[in-house]
Amino acid sequence: MCNCTELLVNVTPSETRVALVENGILKELHIEREAKRGIVGNIYKGKITRVLPGMQSTFVDIGLEKAAFLHASDIVSHTECVDENEKKQFVVKDISELVREGQDIVVQVVKDPLGTKGARLTTDITLPSRYLVFMPENSHVGVSQRIESEQERNRLKALVEPYCDELGGFIVRTAAEEVSEESLYQDTVFLKRLWRKIMERKAKYPSKSMLYGELALAQRVLRDFVGTHINAVRIDSKMTFEQVREFLNEFMPELTDNVYLYSGTQPLFDAYGVEEGIQKALDKRVNLKSGGYLIIEQTEAMTTIDINTGAFVGHRNLAHTIFNTNIEATQAIAHQLQLRNLGGIIIIDFIDMQEEEHRQRVLQSLQEALKGDRVKTNVNGFTQLGLVEMTRKRTRESLERVLCCDCEACKGRGTIKTLETVCYEILREIVRVHHLYSTEKIRVYAAKNVAEYLINEERHASLAELEVFIGKKVEIKIEPDYHQDQFDVVVM
Repeated sequence: MCNCTELLVNVTPSETRVALVENGILKELHIEREAKRGIVGNIYKGKITRVLPGMQSTFVDIGLEKAAFLHASDIVSHTECVDENEKKQFVVKDISELVREGQDIVVQVVKDPLGTKGARLTTDITLPSRYLVFMPENSHVGVSQRIESEQERNRLKALVEPYCDELGGFIVRTAAEEVSEESLYQDTVFLKRLWRKIMERKAKYPSKSMLYGELALAQRVLRDFVGTHINAVRIDSKMTFEQVREFLNEFMPELTDNVYLYSGTQPLFDAYGVEEGIQKALDKRVNLKSGGYLIIEQTEAMTTIDINTGAFVGHRNLAHTIFNTNIEATQAIAHQLQLRNLGGIIIIDFIDMQEEEHRQRVLQSLQEALKGDRVKTNVNGFTQLGLVEMTRKRTRESLERVLCCDCEACKGRGTIKTLETVCYEILREIVRVHHLYSTEKIRVYAAKNVAEYLINEERHASLAELEVFIGKKVEIKIEPDYHQDQFDVVVM
């Protein structure tokens, strides 16, 4: 079967969404909301307006409303890439020896402006890609400390070192663990090309100009797909289409001919079934073609996935039915982890299998399905309780965390109290109020279904008996805006 991979870019003034679709199936979704975009990562050609020796800092005009702030300690080299002995050689000089008023300086924003404070800057420029960080004018190769295997660290360092030259060196990011030489090479080409463009702009642009803006979502996703075969990029905004083509012409010319402006009458995400895919990705239940299903529960500590046979009874014996359902589930699990971007600890409760061969084949099927995931995964196998324990690297917020928030009614518990439970709480609260206050009548405000339950189901039993017990009239009022377990008991 021919593998067709497309990136769909949907743009509105307040939000950009990028969907990765493979053979008509939604695989990944990236979302960026304009209100949450900052300027961290942007590179400017600034002008030093004031040097403050007492504070060992300087103010830099980078063309924003407020002057930005640069401390002497941020005018240093990449000390994170060298060993401890070399670090001791780095001594922060006096600010007056480093800069002077009126001087042009290339800086990068490390902290957004906040309140009355301007942006925080550094001269220690870094340019990130998916697997590498480029360090201009630095010959070192650093490897992320989070890559623990010494053998893997040495492999990565040996692969990247040949690409260090007079332009700069690299930091190998954690995401590069176990990636191919070709992927690393593609990143080095992209980053060097980007730095050359920045240097060209530095020579041409006047002071207080932006030399490089942290990429918008569409360009950022394309950058991260360097080296991946993409058949088409479809964009429903003419402005974004032109910006993406300009970006590709400069940095990824091999993709330029594959970019198309979408002008269909049906919204782009509707036409490709993406909207429907997004809604399904927010459901706990995922149906399997066989009739079985998954239940996916995401918590702060971990994600749990439970597999059930459902209506699938099979055509042979029970063991075969269970095995087939579990095999089918491995494909669905790999897809859902990528689509929902679930990270951290993941516990999978496959349907119990008696045969060891079946267990091993299910484990093998899961590992094979996960090979298509661009995010690092690690399957630890079955535990003594018969659960499969695995991890998936956290790269960004999960789809549920981006699109959803805790329910006002249940406060994130995932459940609310039953009608019966709420009614009995109200009855107890009436007794408490009766003892605290001297009054002839008590009024209860409750949600419509709770009020109706009290009046219709309990009127001739609990509520009537309670009125006799306390010797007071209890009036029930419907409050349309209340949710099921919200109520007020007041004295009249």
